Amino acid sequence: MQSFLASLGTPDNIIPLIVSALRILFIIAAAIILMRLCNKGIKLLKGRLRLHAQQNLEELKRIETLGRVISYIATIVIGSIAFIEVLHEFGISLAPVLAAAGIVGVAVGFGSQSLVKDYFNGLVMLLENQIRQGDSIEAAGKKGTVEEVTLRHIRLRDYEGTVHFIPNSVITTVSNMSRGFAYAVIDIKVPIASDFSHILHTMREIGTQLRQDDAYKAKLDGDLEVAGVEQMDHETAVLRARFQVNPADKSSVRREFIYRLKQALDTPVQEAA
Repeated sequence: MQSFLASLGTPDNIIPLIVSALRILFIIAAAIILMRLCNKGIKLLKGRLRLHAQQNLEELKRIETLGRVISYIATIVIGSIAFIEVLHEFGISLAPVLAAAGIVGVAVGFGSQSLVKDYFNGLVMLLENQIRQGDSIEAAGKKGTVEEVTLRHIRLRDYEGTVHFIPNSVITTVSNMSRGFAYAVIDIKVPIASDFSHILHTMREIGTQLRQDDAYKAKLDGDLEVAGVEQMDHETAVLRARFQVNPADKSSVRREFIYRLKQALDTPVQEAA
């Protein structure tokens, strides 16, 4: 390259700058191409995995989550290597920088522990398939739908639309309401003088109605299970039943059951707290 530029009559003091600039452009272009190739490869891999997963919603969620994380890691790795090479072209030696980073790292070691824990916990949660994009979970005292999972944090959106960013380091327990099936538990509080047999019979009838209703039968995985009297004091009693449902339909089934029960009974009822 240098001989070619010299043959064009380029001044000797300009040739190294031109060569270095071309190398930097090549590094940046190569990094961009690699990132695009990685993203395309990840999309192809996700497509193949989706074909194998067919209509398995659980596997589809896991594939989407892992795809996003792998793409994020690939971007960080390629970008970091390109940045180091560009610094090298500018004549910046990384040895003093790394030495200084080591000294500073000792000074801020305690402060960075939570960051290291974020990434470690995030990696463990992904490997163990604890959380996936689209899951309904409760973690660190917040409940909502997972919109994003990274090695650093998870992003939740609750029922009111509020977005919560939860660092992985503060997550000690994850309650996942989206695995396999859920139970729509229905606790009905009634006056102690009520006819329990009549109310329980009405609950079973409504359970049968929902099983036959085109709008709800696809949401239910079984018949209504009536447990009976759950609690009782001198004024009220709590009658309990439950449906096995698809995780996303738990609330809608419970609301519809309570509404129909209230319409069917003359006895005042309310959902137990």
